Amino acid sequence: MGSPDDVRADEGSFQMDRLPYPYDALKPDISATALEIHYSKHYLTYTNNLNKALLGTPLENLTIEEVVSKLDPNDEALRNNAGGYYNHSLYWKCMAPNTGGEPNGTLGEAIIKDFGSFGTFSTSFKNQATKHFGSGWAWLIVDKTGKLQVTSTSNQDNPLMRNAAVPGTPILALDVWEHAYYLDYQYKRANYVDDFFNNINWKKVEEFYEAALKK
Repeated sequence: MGSPDDVRADEGSFQMDRLPYPYDALKPDISATALEIHYSKHYLTYTNNLNKALLGTPLENLTIEEVVSKLDPNDEALRNNAGGYYNHSLYWKCMAPNTGGEPNGTLGEAIIKDFGSFGTFSTSFKNQATKHFGSGWAWLIVDKTGKLQVTSTSNQDNPLMRNAAVPGTPILALDVWEHAYYLDYQYKRANYVDDFFNNINWKKVEEFYEAALKK
C-alpha cells in the first residue's frame, strides 16, 4: 500500500487536497484499503476530470467554492466533477483519528441552540444520511441567516450550487455513495453512518463554522 502523499493529479487548475492522515488512521471504522481506493482512485478521477472540464472556460482560475456556486447546473460534466472534488476535499478534513465525541465551544453552543441538543442533531443528521435514496451526501450547513441546518443532496451536488433545495455553506460532509462504505460495510449504510461519528474532527468543523459566519 502506498502513501496518500504520493498521489498526484495531472496538471491543471486544481490539485488534490492532501489527505491529513495515513490510509490506516481511521481503522476499524474505515479500512486502509477502502480509504486508499476512495482517495487515490475516486477522488483522483474527479480532480483530473474537473481540470479537463474547466480548461478554457471563464471558471478556470476561480476558487473551487466560486466554481461550484457559479457553474451551470445543466453542464453535467462540470457539475459532477466540481462537486466531486469539492465534496471529497471537505469530507477528508471533517475526519481525524482519535476524535469523535461532542463539539464544545461556539459550535457546540450553536448545535444546542438550533437543534435543542446534540442528540437531536445527531439523529437528524444520521436520518438524512441513512434514508437518502441512492448516491449522495449528508451535510451540516450554515444558512444565509447563520442558522445550522441538516440536509442532503444527490450524486455530487452540494448546498453551494445554484440548484440546491436547501442552500448554505457546508461545514460537515458525509459521503453516502456506495464506494465510500461498501467494501467495509456492504449494504449496512446505517452502521457506516454511526461509525462516522467516531471520527468527526469537531475542532476542524468549528473552524469551518466560524469562517462561514464571517461570509
